[in-house]
Amino acid sequence: MTLRSNLWPALLGALALAAPAARAADNPSAHRDCFLSNDWHGWSAPGDGDVIYLRVRINDIWRAELTPGSHVRKYPDEFLVNRVRGSSYICSPLDLDLTLSDRHGMRRGLIVRSLRKLTPQEIAAIPKKDLP
Repeated sequence: MTLRSNLWPALLGALALAAPAARAADNPSAHRDCFLSNDWHGWSAPGDGDVIYLRVRINDIWRAELTPGSHVRKYPDEFLVNRVRGSSYICSPLDLDLTLSDRHGMRRGLIVRSLRKLTPQEIAAIPKKDLP
């Protein structure tokens, strides 16, 4: 087996991996489902406790579905902290490293299963008490 015969499979594999990234870079709508971590201005936890809503900029609301049994409630002395690692763009659940902390030093890690931006109709359907 020669170096040349080993090079072709590696080259084809690299091209196959690069193709989706190139298409995403050419598609401006591929980036619209992201937000910068510093554009996040508040959060709320509706009744079921396995979902949180994030207020991004002024008018956007994102829904983050947590692992079942998270039972998150928003109390006045609790803070939702996201540790930014690498890029400050949040595009997927993997970009959120959430911890629920209180002023007494108690911390509880939260795992996000899904993250999506809500439509204006979905936002309008959320009760005012549950909006962030």
